[in-house]
Amino acid sequence: MSLNKAGEGLEAGQTVSHVYVALRTPIVDGAIPPGTRINIDAIARDLGVSQTPVREALQRLETDDLLVYTPGRGYKTTPVLDQHGLMSLFEFRLLVEPWAARAAATDRLANPAHLLDQDLQEFERLVEAGGDVRQAMLAHDGRFHDRILEAAGNAVVRQAFLQTHCHLHVFRLYHADVTGVNTSSEHREIWTAIRDRDADRAEAAMVTHIKNSYLRSSIAFTDERDEAPLQLTILPRVHMTL
Repeated sequence: MSLNKAGEGLEAGQTVSHVYVALRTPIVDGAIPPGTRINIDAIARDLGVSQTPVREALQRLETDDLLVYTPGRGYKTTPVLDQHGLMSLFEFRLLVEPWAARAAATDRLANPAHLLDQDLQEFERLVEAGGDVRQAMLAHDGRFHDRILEAAGNAVVRQAFLQTHCHLHVFRLYHADVTGVNTSSEHREIWTAIRDRDADRAEAAMVTHIKNSYLRSSIAFTDERDEAPLQLTILPRVHMTL
């Protein structure tokens, strides 16, 4: 495990954040494999910090579901999604996010188009520059979908979604769009529909994006012998009336 030293002069909060990022990035990228035991002493030495910020960073990573703590044994990295877990996660997303996109497009006052566009433009500049944008895409993807869920106005649904840590788990499983081109294009379709307050189109664009994301990620469970990719069950939209 190779980690960058925190350096001198960082305040306590900054040190914890540095340790958190220094560990989170290689866990998501796979440089620290699933099931790896975390040695607090070794990390503190590698980063040139005390054990206190390391422990605080590990607690944050446990909250992210990237680490699991066992009393008497310490921390280790969580396993990546299996085939069933991937399907379950995306079926959950199909239940929640198309509804959120529709709600965001419908509510004129809470419409998040301006904020979505700002973040998209920043990410698109990175995509146009070329290269591996995986970490930037992970951050952008999380913000983009969370802004839409926030605009939908249901705090319970948003919290349930955040607790799945879906973006972290999918990125750990398979980096299916390292250039970010597909993600950028699909996000722009969703943004356009939300900007135009076209609820039907926003919902449909989100369904397409989630299905495509699933198919890209499911490559992790296919090989040249497979005749077809995994199929994701598309559940019908449920309308709730009061």
